[in-house]
Amino acid sequence: MNNRLKLGIAKIGDLLLEDKITKTEDGDPLEKINLKIPEYQRPYKWTAKNANQLFDDIEEAMIANKEVYRVGTLILHRDETGVYNIVDGQQRIITFSLLLNCLDRKPFFLEQELIGKQYNLHNVKNNYRALERRTDKFSNEKDRNNLTEYICKHCELIVVITEDLSEAFQFFDSQNARGKSLYPHDLLKAYHLREMNNIDVTETERIVKMWEDLDQKNLAVLFNEYLYRLKEWVKGNRSKELTEHNIDLFKGITARDNYPYAKYYKGAFAYADELNRSHMPFVMGVQQLNPFQINAPIIAGKPFFEYAKHYFDILADIQNNSKYEGYFINDNSIVKTLNLRKYKNGVGKRITRLMFDTALLLYIDRFCPAKPSKADTEYLDQFLVFAFIWAYSMRAQYRNVGWQVAQNYIMGTVSKSSGIVNGFNIYKIIFESDSPSALLSKMADLTVPIYYSDLKENTADIDEVEEKVHQNYLYYFKKYKFLEKTEEK
Repeated sequence: MNNRLKLGIAKIGDLLLEDKITKTEDGDPLEKINLKIPEYQRPYKWTAKNANQLFDDIEEAMIANKEVYRVGTLILHRDETGVYNIVDGQQRIITFSLLLNCLDRKPFFLEQELIGKQYNLHNVKNNYRALERRTDKFSNEKDRNNLTEYICKHCELIVVITEDLSEAFQFFDSQNARGKSLYPHDLLKAYHLREMNNIDVTETERIVKMWEDLDQKNLAVLFNEYLYRLKEWVKGNRSKELTEHNIDLFKGITARDNYPYAKYYKGAFAYADELNRSHMPFVMGVQQLNPFQINAPIIAGKPFFEYAKHYFDILADIQNNSKYEGYFINDNSIVKTLNLRKYKNGVGKRITRLMFDTALLLYIDRFCPAKPSKADTEYLDQFLVFAFIWAYSMRAQYRNVGWQVAQNYIMGTVSKSSGIVNGFNIYKIIFESDSPSALLSKMADLTVPIYYSDLKENTADIDEVEEKVHQNYLYYFKKYKFLEKTEEK
């Protein structure tokens, strides 16, 4: 290791109340740590949500009697005056300082002036109030002392110290570069592994291997682009981007949650899991029960990993379109056309295909068993046509498609005066339908033809013969009678 780097462990109490690193790599403490936030640091941007999450994590670790709770990494640059400047870890250090202050301990660190007053003034006050409300609940002196002791003696940071500022930034950048690949699905992996403390080592290793065997890039896309967006769209919300700040949607119900709704979903999962493990499906000649639904809460721990594998496989099947493999989309002519290279390149084309695929994913999740019958397949084929017309009506009516256009279209907020048709929330309609036939009836009422005069696409090749893969997706608009001449005025 570079001799300018020094590694250590700092307990929160030692660092913030005693100004020392608890133990360095040579086994000795490092005294007189004068922590400073340098002017080049970003403002304090943690919100009350972040502060409450940190408190939740600490409380959970304390209840679980964790001897050591690691709360992250602190990167320090020791300058020529002996001051230890925080390069990375500022957000946690300030939050821990506020928390200790709420518990009547006074870190010297809080006496310094913070840069970026607009953010700091609001967030420091707001987070302090949020943490004060949490600590006020520990009114019993013994409980309050136990919490303070746990934070001071059991919560600790890994500390990296260097006297070379460029090296500090390089280390910070390398940490962040590694961190980016972890967000968000690997953060969820870490969270749900912590919820598996009652699972034996062999089973845990099996679950981790199952996760790691999945293509990690495709797994990230599954969560970022499909499952996250569907969870928002089904509720009638616009979807943004899945980050470490909104992964709560995938944390789910823990073993400790005993609210009525939590008991209901845990009971439903436990019943399906128990039945599938029994001999009943084999004896009765029935299919196994699907224990997952996209719009339902996830059960934390092992079920999360099975949930991820379940939807990873379904999405792969939907996008495969093999004539001989899979259960859902098989040798479909519309999908063959959409799989042409010219319909895969470009932001607008990728967004439109995503909308189409997510509609199919939600439909299959709600209405198709793992091995669909002939009737199930026939319903799915009919829905596929409607889903295609819905998604590609947007593509046909706009010269340029980005996420703002797409979300307006999905939310049904496109201006009627603009002449755009078929803009509605198909995901809510799927979710609110009780059967495939009811859904298809709604789709037949809502989906209307496009007129030639409204097209922003070239209509070449839409009259070609049936015997090959069609080169223009508008062919299917004409085939299914969703493309008409302009109405006479």
